[in-house]
Amino acid sequence: MRALIFAAGRGERMRPLTDATPKPLLSVGGKGLIEWHLQSLARAGVRDVVINTSHLAEQFPAALGDGARWGLHITYSYEGPEPLETGGGMLRALPLFGDDPFLAVNGDIFTDFDFSTLPQIPSGLAHLVLVDNPKHHPRGDFALEEGLIHDEPRLTFAGIGVYRPELLNGQVPGKFSIVPLLRAAMRAGKVSGEQYGGVWNDVGTPQRLRELNHLVAS
Repeated sequence: MRALIFAAGRGERMRPLTDATPKPLLSVGGKGLIEWHLQSLARAGVRDVVINTSHLAEQFPAALGDGARWGLHITYSYEGPEPLETGGGMLRALPLFGDDPFLAVNGDIFTDFDFSTLPQIPSGLAHLVLVDNPKHHPRGDFALEEGLIHDEPRLTFAGIGVYRPELLNGQVPGKFSIVPLLRAAMRAGKVSGEQYGGVWNDVGTPQRLRELNHLVAS
């Protein structure tokens, strides 16, 4: 399976740290946050990774190179000076994946999730991972019932999923979110899912970054 890491966002809530460094490159336990993903993807058998970039894009190849140190081949999908959001970024990267399903993960989360457990071919248009609601997001995003995800707030989307390219059929290049497409697929019963109870952190603010570094150090 190939993987896409979302890394184009500006990280507004993480300012002023992200004024000089993209959020996925901020240090956690002595290495960039995105490097934890790269290690995990390599362990899971992924060999080709696409990283979408925009804000301070030049820092990614300078820090990560071509991925050889992890046994990976990294391709960078530059979105331009303005991020294209999840849907637009995914659509722009599709030519790099071909017709096969691909794994996608947010570059600003920290987790010990085992990517090798994900289905390589989802039964529907997507397969998403959900987690318990963190304190900063108590309402949640979606519900999970009998292996299918429903469009009602109950659990939090972990920012980890497997997607079929067909999910983006009919979309035109530009800036848009993947969420409305997922909600439509959920209503059609075409999004499967699972709940994960291990380590997962949404590293969205400087305080949460400090807390995560303390957790990793201990």
